[in-house]
Amino acid sequence: MVNGVKVRQPVFVLGAPHSGADLLARALKRSPGFHLTMGRAPVARVVYAFARKPSIARSGGAPRVLRDVLAEAWQVMPGACGECAAPCREAGGLIGSGGAGPCALEQIGAGTLARFGDASPDLLYSAPVLLQAFPDARFVQLIRDGRDVVADMLGDPAAMAWFKPHMLAEDTEFPNPFLGVNAAAHRDRWKEMATAGKSALRWRAAIRLSAVLRKELPPEQLLTVRYEDLHRSPAEAIDTVSAFLDTKISTIALYGASAPKVGAWRRRLTPDDLKIVEKVAREELKRLGYQR
Repeated sequence: MVNGVKVRQPVFVLGAPHSGADLLARALKRSPGFHLTMGRAPVARVVYAFARKPSIARSGGAPRVLRDVLAEAWQVMPGACGECAAPCREAGGLIGSGGAGPCALEQIGAGTLARFGDASPDLLYSAPVLLQAFPDARFVQLIRDGRDVVADMLGDPAAMAWFKPHMLAEDTEFPNPFLGVNAAAHRDRWKEMATAGKSALRWRAAIRLSAVLRKELPPEQLLTVRYEDLHRSPAEAIDTVSAFLDTKISTIALYGASAPKVGAWRRRLTPDDLKIVEKVAREELKRLGYQR
């Protein structure tokens, strides 16, 4: 129970960095009856602990930890949004509006708050734990051209911070899907690799995790959406999401949003960066139809 409401079929938005999860989360957050959080600090700490140390995520207490931290994040009370990251506040319409939040208070008062969800960055690595914590959860995962993903990652200081040499310390667990490194023997090669290659490894590993989810989860629990479809035909893509979640999702929130262009890698990636990205992620790019 959260805010006096039984949590049923919570929605989790997954994807590699810069795959469009934030854009879809914006639409969900502004939809009637939805309370969706994005990157609350306590949630982020747990998510990154699971991502960096997969053994923690496999421990028996992991589902309860994640369930409890999300239940706390979903509490609607005065001042709650002050703990939210800027993207979450902006998605809720609180930045630049003079509002102090919380963004879902009116829905609580009207008795219309019915669905909860989270779209924190890198939530993908916690998907198995989320399923244990919420067996009836619904997952929407975003897939995007890895070349566009890398182009955006290269311009994102937060994404680049994960690629410092100390991130693969001596106590790092392998395989490490979060950084895309499969074995300790690859540690030195990763440290010397160009950042475009490291970004491509992260995308490749995320795509492989998404493929595993597609095999393991029934269609009524997992929907895969291509960023390119969301960008080019937002109304049609949102109709698909609405049908999957059995609720009306706001399409208006997608229009006018500062969304990265499809195919921007053509002008943003240098020839050397493109070469290493296509070398590292060739198999996944071809399988998904992004490269012939």
